[in-house]
Amino acid sequence: MDEIYLFFISFLSLISLILLFKLILIPKKRRNLAPTPPSLPLIGHLHLIRQPFHRTLHHLSSKYGPIMSLRFGSRPVLIITSPSAVEECFTRNDIVLANRPLLLSGKYLSYDQTTVSSAPYGRLWRDLRRIATLELFSTTRLEAYMRVRRDEVRSLIKSIYQDLWQDFTRVEMKSRIQDFSFNIIMRIVANKRFYRTEADHDFDEARNFKDVIRELFEISGASNPGDFIPFLRWIDFQGLEKKLRKLRTKSDRFSQSLIEERRSKRRHSSSCDGKAKTFIDAMLSLQESEPEYYTDYMIEGNILTMLLAGTDTSSVTIEWAMSLLLNHPNVLTRARAEVDERIGHERLVEETDLPNLPYIQRIVHETLRLFPAAPLLVPHEPSEDCIIGGFDVARGTIVLVNAWAIHRDPQLWDEPFSFKPERFEKIGNMGYRFIPFGMGRRQCPGAGLANRVVATTLASLIQCFEWERVSEELVDLSEGKGLTMPKEKPLEAMCKARQRMSHVLKEL
Repeated sequence: MDEIYLFFISFLSLISLILLFKLILIPKKRRNLAPTPPSLPLIGHLHLIRQPFHRTLHHLSSKYGPIMSLRFGSRPVLIITSPSAVEECFTRNDIVLANRPLLLSGKYLSYDQTTVSSAPYGRLWRDLRRIATLELFSTTRLEAYMRVRRDEVRSLIKSIYQDLWQDFTRVEMKSRIQDFSFNIIMRIVANKRFYRTEADHDFDEARNFKDVIRELFEISGASNPGDFIPFLRWIDFQGLEKKLRKLRTKSDRFSQSLIEERRSKRRHSSSCDGKAKTFIDAMLSLQESEPEYYTDYMIEGNILTMLLAGTDTSSVTIEWAMSLLLNHPNVLTRARAEVDERIGHERLVEETDLPNLPYIQRIVHETLRLFPAAPLLVPHEPSEDCIIGGFDVARGTIVLVNAWAIHRDPQLWDEPFSFKPERFEKIGNMGYRFIPFGMGRRQCPGAGLANRVVATTLASLIQCFEWERVSEELVDLSEGKGLTMPKEKPLEAMCKARQRMSHVLKEL
């Protein structure tokens, strides 16, 4: 027994000596890390973070450089505000940076990383990306659902027109635009619309789910110390996990009802092909061949992702664009003249008219430059050590690209804080200085759909109505809290039907 004890002590002593030898005598490889502000023990740089997050990071980057390293508790973070570094990320390092960090909000919003926006780079992501591309965002599918978008634009115009008096009337725009965006995505995902219908029980169900979406965006847009300090995660600091779990339960209930409804219709229908095929139909078709892989749980997560990504992003962009136009009546006048000249007053703008409305499209681009719906692109996480801009970046680092800061960089843009749609007339290849939808293999696949929806809606609102501010004061452009950078104060405007369009509006 004594011999065993002595052997054990000797073994531990030998191991200790080997470790000590490695620590003292073997030199460590020096790493070239990006510049960083002074940090505090345990919390790192979390004490520097304020809302809006993208503005805080821009302020720090202006002092420490376009590639800056931070530490949020135990997690290293790299902040990028350099187009050349962005290009390096999404070309040479595109595969290395194809993963997403798993944060608490992502655990519940992305259903344990089983959605198209969050799945690790591999078979699952490739399958989901292919489904989204073919069934939602391909040219064929966009054309197939053009009638859906046209119907919803007309429904929006009709709802505004019905609430107007003969003179200018004050209208609240935020909820109208959100309902409009929600209906478009719902019809593509499940062939179902909720708002401005007679189905009161469906309306209540959708209204509750829209509140879930709003809360989820607010939560995901706020920094969660528990993601970076494990102790706070264990005690559920601020009750965030409990709140997310509750919201996810509500989301599950809503999504599962959509799945069951489409499943039932598929059983009683000989075919779900063609224009009637929805995103849920595509997922259920795959589920029939691989039920253990394409589970209802996975489908629920991707329904939530589509609704989150498609509803709020388009609606906030339209709201920002209208706010900017109200503050710049000369731009609004020029846009209206283009619509009048190219389209006239005998019919409503169609999506097929967009190639003939270049100034409208420049307004959309300029809005996305000043107020990108994702001011910080969706975070990336390197799957292995890499080099970005000459700096060493360790595996597991959270990589954040500050698109908002790049879009307002005075070295890249003339008068970067001014609203000047004409800057996009002869700008040529914008490269990596204009990235509202991200870049690389993980860029947003819905960019084409978003541009069509926003541009057509803006053109229709300009064609049909006169618009003025509610007072002589400029519309407040303060940014609110949330992942998609909503306006702090919801947009209200004075609206009047255009006399030239009265016969068209009455036919609606």
